[in-house]
Amino acid sequence: MAKANQAGAAGSGLPTSWLDDSNEPVIEQYARRLDSFLAAMADGQIDEHEVEAQEARLVKLMQKVEPQLSPELHAQVTQLLCELTAYDLMQCLYVLSEARPKSQFRG
Repeated sequence: MAKANQAGAAGSGLPTSWLDDSNEPVIEQYARRLDSFLAAMADGQIDEHEVEAQEARLVKLMQKVEPQLSPELHAQVTQLLCELTAYDLMQCLYVLSEARPKSQFRG
């Protein structure tokens, strides 16, 4: 896995860049360090309430940030979020497909 930039934004622990030195995305690495994610994963399972709580945090942040964006930047950030979501979904599906047994049982 790619190594992330070490410096955080104003000591927040958040990345100063979305990419590492080899241009690999590192957002997932930072997401895995979020207190909310760590608390949700503590028991090794994600339940409906944890998903709802994450959605509420996401909506609150989107409502805070979206009005601050110019129309041009809004369009770019919207595309970024869509591409990031597609990337995450594709990664999940790839990992699931790789975890499947490669041979079929022929009893």
